[in-house]
Amino acid sequence: MFQEILTKKALVLGCGNVLMGDDGFGPAVIKRLKQKHDLPDHAHAEDVGTSIRDILFNITLLEKHPEHIIVLDTVDKPGRRGGEVFEISVDDIPEQKIVDYSFHQYPTSNMLKEIQEQCGIKITIIVAQIANKLESVNPGLSKPMRAAVREAAEMVVQLVNGS
Repeated sequence: MFQEILTKKALVLGCGNVLMGDDGFGPAVIKRLKQKHDLPDHAHAEDVGTSIRDILFNITLLEKHPEHIIVLDTVDKPGRRGGEVFEISVDDIPEQKIVDYSFHQYPTSNMLKEIQEQCGIKITIIVAQIANKLESVNPGLSKPMRAAVREAAEMVVQLVNGS
């Protein structure tokens, strides 16, 4: 994967823990993209599980950066229906998610924001509203989240084809 980070213009990163139900949304979108879609040569999609911080940190150290990073993740935002897919800005990352993208585990050091501002990389965050909250291990996506995977994959294809 590191070679793709070095050479690809668009990088799609699927975040989440497949053992925690709907939190496996990001990896499921990556799996769908690899099985059902042909991404253009300038794009690479990778399931990063719960290790996005390490990858983002490495990107900041590269001399040549991707031009566009698309992050796929879940959120729990009041007023949204389970499985709803939408974009959020780096500034709209919910407080409980900020630590996933932080250099030092506190909100004032948000890694995605720093990458966007200091490296000049376009950041797109596609999220899906979780339908089922889990407190323990339970692999598999809910029905609304399975539909969200298809929708998000289509959004990614449109974005990378426009890159």
